[in-house]
This record gives sequence, C-alpha cells and structure tokens, in this order.
Amino acid sequence: MKAAAEIPLHGGTANRGRVHRVGDTVRRPLRPTSAATHALLRHLQDVGFEGAPRVLGVDGEGREVLSYVPGEAVTAPAPAWGLTDAALVSVGRLLRRFHEAAAGFDPTPYTWSHAVPAPFDGAGVAHNDPNLDNVVFRDGVAVALIDFDLAAPGAPLWDVAAAARLWAPLRAPVDVADARRFRALRRLRILVDAYGLDERGRADLLTAVLDNHEWMCEIVRTGAAAGVPGFAEYWTPDAVERNARARRWLHDNADAVAAALA
Repeated sequence: MKAAAEIPLHGGTANRGRVHRVGDTVRRPLRPTSAATHALLRHLQDVGFEGAPRVLGVDGEGREVLSYVPGEAVTAPAPAWGLTDAALVSVGRLLRRFHEAAAGFDPTPYTWSHAVPAPFDGAGVAHNDPNLDNVVFRDGVAVALIDFDLAAPGAPLWDVAAAARLWAPLRAPVDVADARRFRALRRLRILVDAYGLDERGRADLLTAVLDNHEWMCEIVRTGAAAGVPGFAEYWTPDAVERNARARRWLHDNADAVAAALA
C-alpha cells in the first residue's frame, strides 16, 4: 500500500516547516513538555470537548501523532470571513468552552512550557497562544483550538487577554492593515461579551493584556536569540518597533479600554 503523502501545514512560528498532515493525522516534533500537553488533550477528550485534536501516539520517526481537525485557520493573508464580528463571537465562545472543559484537569504532575506570571498563574489551564492561525473554523464559526505547545497552568483571563490582543487587535492602528483597523475597542467588547467575562475579569483585563504582551515578546525574543528559525525570522527590527508601538498604544488608551469594557 502506498504511504500517504506528507503535506506541510502552514502557520505557526516555533515549528514552522516541521508540521505535516498525513491522511487524517498531523505529525509534529515531540517536545520536553509533550507528556503534559498529551495529558491535557486526553482530558479534553474524556470530558467530551470536541474543540481540540486527539492524541494518537508517536510515529516511527519519533513525532507525535494527533488527529487532523478539518476546517480552515485564519492564515495570512487573512480571509475576510475570519475578521468578521461573527467570527470573533465564536472565538470567545470557543475559549469559554475550552476553559470549562479544562477546569477539572490537574496540571501539577507535569512539566509545562513557559510559566504564566503572577497573578495570572492561578487556577485553570491556559492555551496561551490563541492566535488567528491556531483556531480552526468551519462555515465561519470557530470550532477548535490547535497547537497546544505553550499550554500551561494559568487563569482563563490570561487567554482572554491574549485573544483580545491578537483578535481585536489591541495595537496601534498603523499596524492593522485590514478591516479591523480603528475597530479595536468595539471588537474588544464583542469578544469579552461573547466569552461572558465577569466584572472582576473586566477590571483586570488591561493589566493582563499588558503582561501578556511582554510575556509573549520575551518568548519570541529569547527564541530568536536561541536560533529558533521561525522566531528569528519574525523578530526583526521592524517587529521590535511594532511591538513597542503596541505597548505605547495600550498605555495611551488605558482609559478608552476601560470605558469599552464598562
């Protein structure tokens, strides 16, 4: 029998060029934290959460084998359907379902990736990278999260902050070249309403967004310094300046963010 072709899957940064679809499976490099993410994925399967890949084992080349989640991710250049408010609503609802499904999982026996900083390292498990290309859509609706490499113990608010940063997006308008430009605050409100973020979460969200921005920048910066190809390709002087503009925009618009959340 002829072996199934290996089809490169685009998107992602840390594993760029190293993730392949083989039939109805996905083959990815194993990591020191794979046991932890596999335990989380098995828990999600056990509680009936359908919005994540299933762990199928390890192949003959030492790669993890996951189920392929059919659908489309929002990869560059972003399709118009992925930037609609309706798509954003479905992202918020998917995140909420994930956090509810993960709530019964005990992460303490495992070694995880980059730790979430206090005070957002509390109860729960965060995906930690709900980027546009890590959410699978079908018919314009977000149905699954993929790429759990950065998953770790963390408060659900940490994921909401990351999603707001990436999907609204909370950054300088000059760095938004699509239909979301000048709509960040409106989309922020849409996301948190769809998620059902409570009053305390809304009060703490801006702090979480600022901390999440710094946390992710440091992961990419250190990855680039270590020679990780995807990180090194991204972390250019232009990227450094874009992230500095995002930081300034968040500080300069703190009152407007608070008003949008009220």
